[in-house]
Amino acid sequence: MLGLQPGCTSNLKYWVYGMPQITLPDGSTRQYDRPVTVAGVAESIGPGLAKAALAGRVDGVLVDTSFTIDSDAELAIVTERDDDGIEVLRHSCAHLMAQAVQRLFPKAQVTIGPVIEDGFFYDFAFERAFTPEDLAAIEKAMKEIVKQDLTVERSVLPRDEAIALFKEMGEEYKVEIIENIPGEEPLSFYRQGDFIDLCRGPHVPSTGKFKAFKLTSVAGAYWRGDSDKEMLQRVYGTAWGSKQDLKLYLQRLEEAEKRDHRKLGKQLGLFHFQEEAPGMPFWHPNGWTMYQVIQDYMQQVQVDNDYKEIKTPQLVDYSLWERSGHASKFADEMFSVESDNRMYAIKPMNCPCHIQVFNQGLKSYRDLPLRLAEFGSCHRYEPSGSMHGLMRVRSFVQDDGHIFCTEEQIQSEVADFMQLLFSVYRDFGFDEVILRLSTRPEKRVGSDELWDSAEQALKDALIATGLDWQLQPGEGAFYGPKIEYSLKDCMGRVQQCGTIQVDFFLPERLGATYVAEDSSRKTPVMLHRAILGSFERFIGVLIEHYAGAMPTWLSPQQVSILNITDKQSEYCRKVEESLKNKGFRAASDLRNEKIGFKIREHSLQKIPYLLVVGDKEVESGTVAVRTRGGEDLGAMTFEDFCDHLSQEISNYGRSDS
Repeated sequence: MLGLQPGCTSNLKYWVYGMPQITLPDGSTRQYDRPVTVAGVAESIGPGLAKAALAGRVDGVLVDTSFTIDSDAELAIVTERDDDGIEVLRHSCAHLMAQAVQRLFPKAQVTIGPVIEDGFFYDFAFERAFTPEDLAAIEKAMKEIVKQDLTVERSVLPRDEAIALFKEMGEEYKVEIIENIPGEEPLSFYRQGDFIDLCRGPHVPSTGKFKAFKLTSVAGAYWRGDSDKEMLQRVYGTAWGSKQDLKLYLQRLEEAEKRDHRKLGKQLGLFHFQEEAPGMPFWHPNGWTMYQVIQDYMQQVQVDNDYKEIKTPQLVDYSLWERSGHASKFADEMFSVESDNRMYAIKPMNCPCHIQVFNQGLKSYRDLPLRLAEFGSCHRYEPSGSMHGLMRVRSFVQDDGHIFCTEEQIQSEVADFMQLLFSVYRDFGFDEVILRLSTRPEKRVGSDELWDSAEQALKDALIATGLDWQLQPGEGAFYGPKIEYSLKDCMGRVQQCGTIQVDFFLPERLGATYVAEDSSRKTPVMLHRAILGSFERFIGVLIEHYAGAMPTWLSPQQVSILNITDKQSEYCRKVEESLKNKGFRAASDLRNEKIGFKIREHSLQKIPYLLVVGDKEVESGTVAVRTRGGEDLGAMTFEDFCDHLSQEISNYGRSDS
């Protein structure tokens, strides 16, 4: 929340004595005989809109309702019905929370407080950790400030005055923030009552605009994310346009807690973490079975699509990472070790090693495209405060692939990859994929002509899908543009997994060449691609998406055979053996327990099918089939059940099967 608010008069034509004509989103216009604020335009349209206005969008720039329009402009009034309006609410609610904290705890210093997905947080420097009781008190104080309906006012100060102001207030962190902002431009501030904060804005016009908010949790967070710096108190909250929206969100949070992959991982015996190996999962038999099923599936997918699987070392001399440029850019994220007077890096990524494989032997244009794939084990340093179960780890395996090709082959390779990616996602039960194209950043390598060609190839591949996609200008890597593929899970959360990136830089830097058709030596283009991303994170996404009840093809155990009395034990063992011989993952539970207890226990373990065997089933050579959801499918012969199971497994997790 730093810097100047966008939308200053330098962005608009400025006439001191102008009579601005305002064009509204429906195409209608309004003429004013003098400069007018966004709030003034809303008031002229109607009192209802004036009351609902939270901000404005002037010529595409988000501004406060107090912003004065001096010349002809396009204007949209932003309310709680707009995504921008909800973001402004959350942005302002962070200030509301900070004001409440300082009213209750005057010695607390405010640091930073950004908007995040579905909410906001603010970090505070305080002498002790906040408690749940503190959160309740802060929320109560916030509601009191809302009742006061304090006006929120924007002002601008030169940097030296801003530093003097915060020094006088004892806000050491704000002073450090200002001193580290580049440039010499004045800075914008927002005041509400006795509280003032450095912020670019925009903000709601008054504290009375808040209808629904909730503080959700508190956690520790290092200042600047640096574990060598002091620990701060991070308070999380959420804000919505209505109480009903807040209620629905809190219900989603409750559901998300039930689906937490860390909780289910323990309950289902999939994996665990411990302090002796922070951020590095210990896979249990059930979890490792699921892991291997996914790897076997991806292995076959890659074989079917002409990828050559390779394996490269995990320890590689540090000099390779210096030549590739990774050492200068990612040194803080790399683990290293010294041996035999040489420094090695534990590889944080696979791409430089794949180029070493490409460089072995002379390559011709006839060898391209060459598709190399590896289930590459990588390690990256993640700060302890940022790790989160399988979602953010230090040790992970990527379904990594690199396609070496010519410039002319980029579009067709990207198009083929997308078809493959969509098919894989459907097999895992994901039908909604969000596509984003990230284009050239300001600092980059390669000529504009090369970037033009690569970006157009990616655009054409996206257009050919017939799907909507989003443009992210300037968000590409320094070595080339990329497409990101994000899944939407059953709770509507967006999970970025797949990517394909065009790289003009690394192959040249590491000496990769091929013999072109005219016998010249050329550098291949390298396409970095992944579908799942990391296995660890993707499995975490799957667990939460399915609440642990994995599709049958992914379930560590697909069938449990349960006897009613000891008399059926031998029959159960034969059924188990026959299922295993057919490739199904099955196990018998022959304990001397009541059948109801066993059914409940195996249902809680999310096992897809429970085969109950009593005297009647032994006599008729059948099994009584139940699903983990409690559905009774009745008696089936062994062959009929196997056919049923095979059909379900062959459909994977596809909703259209």
